[in-house]
Amino acid sequence: MKKIIFHDWQIIDFKTAWEKQESILGNTHHRKFIEKQPTENHFVFCEHPHVFTIGKSGNNNNLLVDEKFLTKIQATVFHINRGGDITYHGPGQIVGYPIIDLENFGLGVKKYIEQLEEVIIRTLAEYNIKATRLKGATGVWLDAHNKNVRKICAIGVRVSRGVTMHGFAFNINTNLKYFSYINPCGFTDKGVTSLQKELGRNVDMAKVKSKIKKHFQDIFLTNNQ
Repeated sequence: MKKIIFHDWQIIDFKTAWEKQESILGNTHHRKFIEKQPTENHFVFCEHPHVFTIGKSGNNNNLLVDEKFLTKIQATVFHINRGGDITYHGPGQIVGYPIIDLENFGLGVKKYIEQLEEVIIRTLAEYNIKATRLKGATGVWLDAHNKNVRKICAIGVRVSRGVTMHGFAFNINTNLKYFSYINPCGFTDKGVTSLQKELGRNVDMAKVKSKIKKHFQDIFLTNNQ
């Protein structure tokens, strides 16, 4: 029977989290391709200090500040091996890193990303917020079909020999000012929001994590039997 092992790394710097993900990925590859054994499926929650990450298809011009300003705002920059352009991680944001063997769930990459989006869409529905996808752009959006379109959750993944890493960044009590220092995901004509901003109050992060965990299990363990 498939199962998912959940971890919470709490607040962790991005480089350390990246290295830990790579270690789990390597162990999964070894188990699958060398030992020829069934693989485990992991899901990591964490929160990062201020950091901007630029994906493989990212454009450095979408970082709008210089190194001196980055030091002033206590932020770092990493070029990383996920898809997508530039995004921001910081305090008050729930980052989710599923490290799963897609073969265990009968999924291709496109369907996997759609199911990640669905996890966040269902979580937001519990707060009476209607979220949707936006054609031609990954992630989860509010008011996707009008001029007030804004992203509440970014998604950027890497799939290596059928095993995933990286994942999503869900703005909860996030300081949205940091998004003004970049063109988020390369967009210049779309906004960014948070659950706190939409609800007009501070949000319990632990409760959101619990809802995400439930929906992730429902979608990945029930829908992919």
